Amino acid sequence: MSTRFSRPVSALAALLVTSPALAGGEQVPDQALPTLEISSSRINQIGVADSANQGTVTAKQLENRPLARTGELLEAVPGVIVTQHSGDGKANQYFARGFNLDHGTDFRTTVLGMPVNLPTNAHGQGYSDLNFVIPELVKTIQYKKGTYYAEEGDFSAAGAAAIDYFRVLDKGLFSVEVGQHNFRRIVAANSSALGAGNLLYAFEGAGNNGPWNSPENYKRFNGVLSYSWKSGSDDSRVTAMAMQSSWNATDQVPRRALSAGSIGRFDTIDPTDGGDTSRFSLSANWTRRLSDGAYKVDAYLVRSSLDLFSNFTYASSSNGASLSDQFQQSERRTIAGLNAERTWFHQLGKLDMETTVGAQFRRDRMAPVGLYSTVARQRVAITREDQVTESASALFASNTTHWTPWLRTTAGLRADWYSFDVAGNNPANSGSKSDSIVSPKFSAIFTPTKDAEIYLNWGKGFHSNDARGVTDPAMPATPLVKAIGKEIGLRLTDLVPKLQTSLSFWQLDLGSELVFVGDAGTTQASRPSHRNGIELANYYTPAPGWIIDADFAWSRARFTDTDPSGPYIPGAIERTLSVGMSGDIGRWSGGVRLRYFGGRPLVSDNSVRSPSSTLINAKIGYAISKDVKITAEILNLFNREASDVDYYYASQLRGEAAAVADIHTHPAEPRSFRLGVAVKF
Repeated sequence: MSTRFSRPVSALAALLVTSPALAGGEQVPDQALPTLEISSSRINQIGVADSANQGTVTAKQLENRPLARTGELLEAVPGVIVTQHSGDGKANQYFARGFNLDHGTDFRTTVLGMPVNLPTNAHGQGYSDLNFVIPELVKTIQYKKGTYYAEEGDFSAAGAAAIDYFRVLDKGLFSVEVGQHNFRRIVAANSSALGAGNLLYAFEGAGNNGPWNSPENYKRFNGVLSYSWKSGSDDSRVTAMAMQSSWNATDQVPRRALSAGSIGRFDTIDPTDGGDTSRFSLSANWTRRLSDGAYKVDAYLVRSSLDLFSNFTYASSSNGASLSDQFQQSERRTIAGLNAERTWFHQLGKLDMETTVGAQFRRDRMAPVGLYSTVARQRVAITREDQVTESASALFASNTTHWTPWLRTTAGLRADWYSFDVAGNNPANSGSKSDSIVSPKFSAIFTPTKDAEIYLNWGKGFHSNDARGVTDPAMPATPLVKAIGKEIGLRLTDLVPKLQTSLSFWQLDLGSELVFVGDAGTTQASRPSHRNGIELANYYTPAPGWIIDADFAWSRARFTDTDPSGPYIPGAIERTLSVGMSGDIGRWSGGVRLRYFGGRPLVSDNSVRSPSSTLINAKIGYAISKDVKITAEILNLFNREASDVDYYYASQLRGEAAAVADIHTHPAEPRSFRLGVAVKF
């Protein structure tokens, strides 16, 4: 049988199908597969993507991008906003597709095949902390949005991003950055040949006090050790990572206190808030190329911890001798998992096909995960403490068929099984439950010309709920909440020379929302919802080394039941705009980005709203020599007094007779300068 693929039919095919197939299905030696050259900027998705909102961000796109925080790497995904309402060591706050994603719910993130989202987390379902990522090592961020991909499971209803690292560095790197508010950061990374493969090693140390009147005293240490090798048609990598951080937090504060002048813009109500966290992982990635496809396996073992001290309502209850609503959320977690898939490139009659079958397994053991009442970080009472085991298994299959030169379809089916086991300090909080869900997917892709594609997408997905709520005998939450997505999209390349444009109209129905509860500092299952929206993304390379991108997203999010409180979803993002330009001129390089974060309803009747904000960040660099470069970053260039995030709930300050409903805001940081020098060796 011969292959006739005029275009790769998937991202995996794009990497693997580079020569005529050999007979039989035997392994393919390296020399039989010519190298596929990938552009140093954005990869053309015509013939590869299954939707208009699927793409790849490359290291070149990130090179001149100003970053205030590591998590802002995800803002390279069109329509995604990344903020913070607490200390820098805490997982970021994410917004996309009409969602306030809290700390990661409904947006799935992986790094080197390891899941980042944490189910049944001490602080929030799907908690996604990216502070263990070292930006200089990021090779690609592959993203997709919607429920249309059989390989994507829990937390991916709004979208998913897969971060991959370089396996080999062209040169070693030593970088030092310093800035206002005692910001400092050092990175050292290199790779070298070792035996039959390559050893990559990197270290990052970072710290910051921020503009806060109670210094943040943020400290973070990251280490990476990776060994990769090729043997025949096998490509393998083993990676160890370690991260440790600690911080003091200035959380959101009530506007009434700001208006009264009792606190300043960068003050805190409880200066003992903060936390510490750690993450240690060992992962392995293996791919075997065959004449008729490939095997791919990712395995991982993660050990993490989190201790988070928060006080969102201040002084409405009495803990010990002092009035304090501070609480500690704590967990010790071990994760073990395996993803395996087999892909075939084949034919049925005269039809070219790609078929993938895969299995996924993950087991989270939290021993324990707890909630405690505290005063100045000292425990005074146990609210609840649980030993939790949560296991997830999945089988999936997808098939892409080229029916004609201008039509291909992708049909997928995914089946997930979950088990939840909770052993609490209170027997009434203990229990076990299991659940399963089947999620079909379908996409039709029309290619009227070599420079245009039209996409029709439909699919079911889901998110899981916290095991402690699932097994609650008094009011059990639905274990697996169904999501149904639909989308019509268009992708154009070179309608204007060197311009890539994608446009999509989408909608998403969710069986129940996860809504942030300010007085508890957690999320809870809520009402069913419907979202629809429009996304427009443009990527323009007017000259070699230059990139201009402009992305716009509009969405409408509403509850679909008849609750008298109103149909608006608190925190649901409505409009975003991101415009950036970066490039190189001789020894000079740089980038500037504008980010518009639209207003949001804060209560269900839309009577209280968060204002919009517009921030501009800039970065400029100068190459003293081929291997030495100095950089300067200006964050919040025009020193706008904006909010990073706003919430509306009741809190009680000292001296107040009762709790008061109010907007609680966390300010965007003021203009700040950072200088850096990077040496390659």
